[in-house]
Amino acid sequence: MDISEVARRSGVPASALRYYEEKGLIASTGREGLRRTFAEGVLDQLSLIALGQAAGFSLDEIKGMFCADGRARIDRRALAGKADEIDATIRRLQALSNGLRHAAVCPAANHAECPTFKRLLRAAGAGKLAPVAKTRAVAATGKPVAARARSAQRPKRG
Repeated sequence: MDISEVARRSGVPASALRYYEEKGLIASTGREGLRRTFAEGVLDQLSLIALGQAAGFSLDEIKGMFCADGRARIDRRALAGKADEIDATIRRLQALSNGLRHAAVCPAANHAECPTFKRLLRAAGAGKLAPVAKTRAVAATGKPVAARARSAQRPKRG
């Protein structure tokens, strides 16, 4: 099937299909005129890529979930680790939501007088409310994500 058919059936733009091929996530089977062609199994690969991205895996991590022939080869430990990260994010967001809901109805005359709101502020100040990926990045490098982003000299792709 040609690239436009894959794009139509998968909902993935042709530009993304070409990028995925460049990154080694999928492989075309040849060309029909100027158009790339793909085997039917590419739709399953694209579904796995979409699922991996939804779960927060990087494209490089997702690439490792495929054998050279395109069949899935999923690391169960990586899945369990990602599930643990998602669970931690859920707990963090639930705590944040609870604190905000409390602050919204708190009977204290001033939020600065509310012990619950003070705990929320301390947690935020200590970085305990930052997204998991950011806290992991800070721990790994010692630099906040924003500072690393400013110092990175990566050229943008057009």
